[in-house]
Parts: sequence; C-alpha cells; structure tokens
Amino acid sequence: MGWWQVNADTLAGSRFVLSPLAETFACLKALRAGTAAHPGERAWLEAHLPDHNRQLAADPVTAALVRAGLGPEWIADFLTPTPRGEEDFETEVARVRGTSPEAARAHLSTALRGPLPRILQDRDDLPDRAADLLTHVWTEAVRPYWPRRRRVLEADVVARTAQLSQGGWAAALDAMRPGMRWLGENRLQINLHEYPPREISGAELLFVPVTPQRQGWVSWEEPDRYAVVYPCSGALADTGPTAAGAPESLSRLLGAARAGVLVLLDSPMSTSQVVAVTGQGLGSVGRHLKVLLDARLVERRRSGRSVLYYRTPAGEVLVAAQGDRGDRGAARAPSERS
Repeated sequence: MGWWQVNADTLAGSRFVLSPLAETFACLKALRAGTAAHPGERAWLEAHLPDHNRQLAADPVTAALVRAGLGPEWIADFLTPTPRGEEDFETEVARVRGTSPEAARAHLSTALRGPLPRILQDRDDLPDRAADLLTHVWTEAVRPYWPRRRRVLEADVVARTAQLSQGGWAAALDAMRPGMRWLGENRLQINLHEYPPREISGAELLFVPVTPQRQGWVSWEEPDRYAVVYPCSGALADTGPTAAGAPESLSRLLGAARAGVLVLLDSPMSTSQVVAVTGQGLGSVGRHLKVLLDARLVERRRSGRSVLYYRTPAGEVLVAAQGDRGDRGAARAPSERS
C-alpha cells in the first residue's frame, strides 16, 4: 500500500482548497470513462460526451495522449499540477502548458509503464495539446456549471470540517476516499498500490474536493506541497438538475422547491449544504426548513458547529408514498415518457 509519513504539525496545518483545474481534469476522466456515478452526471455526459468523442476522433495525437496520460494505475503527473490555493483556471492550466516536452514524455511513459506509442514519440507539443484539451473541457463542459459546482464543493468542505470537529482526523481521513485511511503512528495510507512511503512532514498538505469522481488522485511538488484530491460524497456529488428532484405529486402537495428539500434530506445536511445542492437562496431554504420542522417532517440536531436537518419517520413515509404513487402513474401512462 502507498502511505505518507505525516507529523502532527503538518496535519494540523493542512487545509481544504478548491481547484477549477482539478474539477476539469475530473471531468476529463469522466468523459474518458463514459460512465456516470449518479443521474446528474449521466445528464452531463449525454450533453458533452458526443462533442468530446468527435474532438478526439479528429485529433489522433491528442487522443493517444489521453489514453497514455490516464493510465490504469497512474496519471501522468504534468496533467495534474498540485493546487496552490485559490487560483483561477487560467493560472492553473498555465503550469500544464509550461511543462517541458521531455518531462511530459517521461510522465506519460510512467503512466503507461512502458514506452510511448509511436504517435507520441519525439513530439514537443504534448504540453500544449494537453493544455488545449483541458481548456476546451473547461470552456465547454465545466465553466457553464462552475458557480453551482463551486457551491457544492464549498458545501462538501463544510461537511468535512464538521466531521473533523466531531470525530477527529482519523474519522475524517478514513471517509475521504476509497483506499485512504489513518494508520496511526503518523502514517496516512493514500491508496492500495505498492508504492514506496513518502516523508511529507513539514510540507504543505492540501485536500481538494471534486464532483465527478469515484476515486480521486494525489499530486505533489516535492518537497514543499502535497495534495489529496477526493470525491464529494452522497447527494453533494450530484450537481445536475435532478439532485433535488421530487415526485410530481409531492411537488403539488408541498410546492416544488419545498418538496425538493424534503427529498434531499434522506441523509443529514446543513442549511448551507442544502443551499449549495438546490441552488435556492439561504432565506428560501430557511423558510422551507421551518415549515417542514413545524410539520414534523424533518428534525434537526447539532454536529460540532453545524446544525444538521434530516427526515423524520413521518417525512420518510410521505416521500415513499408519493414516490410509489408517481411510479404507478408512470406505469399507467407509458406514452407520456416518449
């Protein structure tokens, strides 16, 4: 297994940051995989995968670069420069473009665990091609959704911080990404691969959330900066319009916005998380939660500095009943789906 040696001071000084480039690369990975983790991602793929496939079909060199750079166990390092804090996409992607051709080819060879295919050998334009591709993905498939995605990422940071204050670093790290856990004795397991341990005590340690991912990745600028990119969890990961979808009958009963909030609370969420996922204003969400509380459809409890809302048994029964009714209605009128 791969693990990092992290002393208490380094862990205490670590921080969460957002990265437009990390989100863009996560989207590139999702486009490469062509499979969705949730309904919102499925809708996003249907909208953007055809254009992505056409672009790569017309550019075999860049297509080969993607196949090589997104290896089965390793990502070409120059495609994922370590975030440095709150930077815009253009600043981050400039570091991809600034990679030397020799380093880019070496990173691709490492990701492939073998020699480069002939089409990539001796090419000096690979960093520019990679930066151009990432810029296209950002412009067409990420930037139009970035304000909402940013709210979702910020909500995830709030949730992780609450988890950290409640359960400590071990609980927060164990739940962050598959294969990652706190081993004790200043050891942080970052994945299940057999890589040599790294001593990172004294370096800057960053945690970076992304939405369209199941695994995440790690990156570093030795010896100064290390980053763990991890997937948003639960409902926060679904940035699509269906994230807070509610049965039509429930929407007629409560109103679409309030019904969406009730459906969303199948797991505890803070007000700020509900705001991020639904896109509704803070005042509107607060009013919906008060009405649902008064109707005893949701309950609340404190977790660290956050107040979390969740459905009561009565709320569960209402959502389940209206969902079943909607399903039966759809079965009786299949022509409406065409």
